[in-house]
Amino acid sequence: ATIISPRGDVSEQGAARFFRRTGEGVYDMDDLARATGKMVGFVKAHVEATTPSAVLGLGYSNGANILASLVFEAPDLFEAAVLMHPLIPFEPEVKGSLAGRHILVTAGRRDPICPPNLTARLEAYLRADGADVTVEWHEGGHEVRPNEIEAARRLFAGAQGV
Repeated sequence: ATIISPRGDVSEQGAARFFRRTGEGVYDMDDLARATGKMVGFVKAHVEATTPSAVLGLGYSNGANILASLVFEAPDLFEAAVLMHPLIPFEPEVKGSLAGRHILVTAGRRDPICPPNLTARLEAYLRADGADVTVEWHEGGHEVRPNEIEAARRLFAGAQGV
């Protein structure tokens, strides 16, 4: 397997992020569009260079947010994606259909960064656009728990046959 782990090009108080924010949960939508376009090009270039049998995406927190934005922008890019604790505080516009795409969303019921109602709303958006969506909850907050890792393992194991 070819594994690629991109790093965001935006610094927020020294932390690498994929796009700028103007506050907690408030995205600079122009910068999100810039970062999404750049990342779509990055992934497509790697796909062209390696011609993989499947392209799988996994992102946590800010990484899940940019991955979700890629899924909205280029629905055919990934066969399966794991969005761990994504926060999508806007109504996404999917540029195509997510039919046949497998998406796992993981979340904590007490996550102060990604409220459960926004996770449920993201699930509804994804389903409305045809994605096969699974949501894996835990009772905690913004941390990753073993059940989330196991759910991601199952999704990726099943996607090998895609």
